[in-house]
Amino acid sequence: MTEKIAILSNVNMNFVIRSLKSKIDVYDAEGYGNELGTLLNPQSSYHAFQPQFLFLMMDLMQLLDGASDDEEAKGKIDRWFTALPDALGEEICYISDAYLWTAEETDADFQAKKQAWESLWQSRLESFVKENGKVRIFPYQKLIKAVGEEKAFSPITWRMGKIPHSSAMQKALEEEILHRVWVETRVPKKVLLLDLDNTLWSGLAGEHELTPIDLGGTDVGAAYRKTQEMILQMQKQGVVLGIVSKNNLQDAMDIIEHHPAMVLRAEHFSSMKINWAPKHENIMEIARELNLGLDSFVFFDDNPAERALVKEMLPQVEVPAFPESPEQLPQTMDIIYREYFEKPYVTKEDTERTRQYAENAKRMELQRAAVDFESYLKDLEIVAQRVNPENHMERLLQLVNKTNQFNLTTIRYTAEELQAIVSDRDHYDVYLYGITDKFGDNGIVAVLIVKRQGEEAEIEEFTMSCRVMGRNIEHALLDAVEEDLCQKGIKVLRGSFFPTAKNAPVEELYPALGFELCGSIPCRDGKEYKRDITDGLRRVGHVKWKE
Repeated sequence: MTEKIAILSNVNMNFVIRSLKSKIDVYDAEGYGNELGTLLNPQSSYHAFQPQFLFLMMDLMQLLDGASDDEEAKGKIDRWFTALPDALGEEICYISDAYLWTAEETDADFQAKKQAWESLWQSRLESFVKENGKVRIFPYQKLIKAVGEEKAFSPITWRMGKIPHSSAMQKALEEEILHRVWVETRVPKKVLLLDLDNTLWSGLAGEHELTPIDLGGTDVGAAYRKTQEMILQMQKQGVVLGIVSKNNLQDAMDIIEHHPAMVLRAEHFSSMKINWAPKHENIMEIARELNLGLDSFVFFDDNPAERALVKEMLPQVEVPAFPESPEQLPQTMDIIYREYFEKPYVTKEDTERTRQYAENAKRMELQRAAVDFESYLKDLEIVAQRVNPENHMERLLQLVNKTNQFNLTTIRYTAEELQAIVSDRDHYDVYLYGITDKFGDNGIVAVLIVKRQGEEAEIEEFTMSCRVMGRNIEHALLDAVEEDLCQKGIKVLRGSFFPTAKNAPVEELYPALGFELCGSIPCRDGKEYKRDITDGLRRVGHVKWKE
């Protein structure tokens, strides 16, 4: 990894830091126990190092050392968090959640303090995360429970050198730190496609008398039900679900809609292909319906022949292995989530994704039924609304950094860079749009960032979510942008296109919108376009505007 990280703590984390150095660039902490002082001192070596990621691994017992009651503990916690905002810069910061541990013998009084003080820390931490967009919770407590408290801590090394963690726990911490950095920097998958028989439930649909399906009656059934619960939680966090299964439709739907132990119901799936067609063909159809590239999909099926066929026919689709034993399904699904879908944080946009993609499938049905494309666009009743980017900075950041297919420059921004652009009204205009139609709200899906200089302006960013591509919405958006720029005295508008592995669909966008090629850009094989926006051109579109 090329990223730079720092680990600061009030206990000795040197062994974790040393082990990480062979895998990532790590700050050489100047001891431990002065994490706030290190951060607050602008002359410290920490600031010279300039890490992109900071991990504050706080031992709650040490932080609360000397506290005699809940009120005193709360005061110490509040003072620590109050000082922290001034200490943080542009780095993404992970703060460990609470686990109170001591090397001494414990009694009932300690157990009461443990529960109360962990709650105090957790409550303050969660509030702090909500108030600070670049702060995340590091799952310290979850790691300890996974390792086991007796195996996670070492009273011997604690007394020798203030090292609380065993070698097993140190390894778990190291792996989780690396995983967090990876999650922050990778592009997650969007869709989990699921088989039904012996994948979502144990048994075969339609053979109830001979082999009734099992979702909790046995250890195997309990594993399937637990897996469904995990998948539902994934769906609530923005993972789009689909079914690709060879079954009689009515047999499968009877179970999905009516079986009392089913956790996942029809409304949780954005697309369902329950038929006898080859599965790779059904997957391609779902990709068309959702308007997503095949590299957005993960396919999970118990049948090795079906997995092999999808791997061969659709190599862009990820096809994880199925566990040897059904009892291992929950563990496997946890791995699938972490490897393919986990995000640093979940936005409101993420939680509404299933509804949005289900509505997209209805739009595809309308298009298939339409006499021609123009009739389809009219029947959609598309409405656009410009929204204030200052009120939607989180979505703006997500849109410009995650969208790849309809992205002409693929410039990536930090939150601070975007905030500076939005605030600089003397030089920049940020046009952020929400789109609705007769089937529902697509959300905030398009942005143009335009830089003005004299009588000319340049489109630095033109990005639109793939879920609204193919409806000529960009024609109406650019009309609105050009009209606004003309009112500000702009006569010439420029734009650039830089090819990537994924943005081929917009390679000819500028010529299609009336721009002329005016030169090449050697950097990244780019092309530069321009047009006179005072010529009165109005493009063909079927978009109404909402104030």
